[in-house]
Amino acid sequence: MITRINAALAGTICLLSAVGANADQPKEWQMGLQEAATPIMHEIRWFEQYTMWFIVPVTIFVLVLLILVVVKFKASSNPVPSKTSHNTAIEIVWTLAPVLILLFLAFPSFNLLNAQLTQPENPDLTLKATATQWQWNYEYQAAEGSEPLAFDSYMLKDVDRAAAGKEDHARYPRLLAVDNEMVVPVNKTVRLLVTAAPTDVIHAFAMPAFGVKIDAVPGRLNETWFKPEKEGLYYGQCSELCGKDHAFMPIAIRVVSEEQYKTWAAAAASDLSGANRALMASVDGASALRVAANETN
Repeated sequence: MITRINAALAGTICLLSAVGANADQPKEWQMGLQEAATPIMHEIRWFEQYTMWFIVPVTIFVLVLLILVVVKFKASSNPVPSKTSHNTAIEIVWTLAPVLILLFLAFPSFNLLNAQLTQPENPDLTLKATATQWQWNYEYQAAEGSEPLAFDSYMLKDVDRAAAGKEDHARYPRLLAVDNEMVVPVNKTVRLLVTAAPTDVIHAFAMPAFGVKIDAVPGRLNETWFKPEKEGLYYGQCSELCGKDHAFMPIAIRVVSEEQYKTWAAAAASDLSGANRALMASVDGASALRVAANETN
């Protein structure tokens, strides 16, 4: 009996671990960036850590300098104020030092911007995301001989969770889960065209784990790209103040294997709801099989 209980607990832990590893979202008291899921996000996280080697020493130096000035040059210690107007050596140092620091920051910054803005040739998939108060519409580029695929993505309401099979708040968090996720294959380059409805306002498509953030402007087509390295469910939000429901305009991207994506895309053209349910069953089923195997052993 104890063995069976231990096996069940181990299976549950494995399932929770699998779920946690395959989804990235904001966490309580989170201080840093989300875990990287694309090559660009890896570079962004490296650049963040790199800049800290400059930010921390400069901050400490300025703090120490302020304390030193307050203590050493207070009125009680210096009843007769100094008449010094300038110091050539100090002026040279505080001019050259910031220039050198900015140079060390500029070059890796430019390299990162170049990597973000250089569109890869021959992307594996092209998508168009159109923002409207307050939802997203995703349109997939149709391959030859296939049906076009386009659908809206709204924030999932609590009353609709049971019908959608998304009652797990850990995997489908409140205010971030949507009714229809964008689905893309893993390890494939995705070209993303972003705009807003002609009569709408400015929005912004932001996916932190992918290192993607780009404005959706009415009448303008902006372009970005990403290449997800890990399967899972990732969450972002509109990041441009767009009206009263700005906080209720989430973005969800489900990254799956190439086989799962092809199966989903073929079915979604005619039955989006059924394709989503089949995909969810396929993804969750993989975790269930691992748990069952652990319990059997």
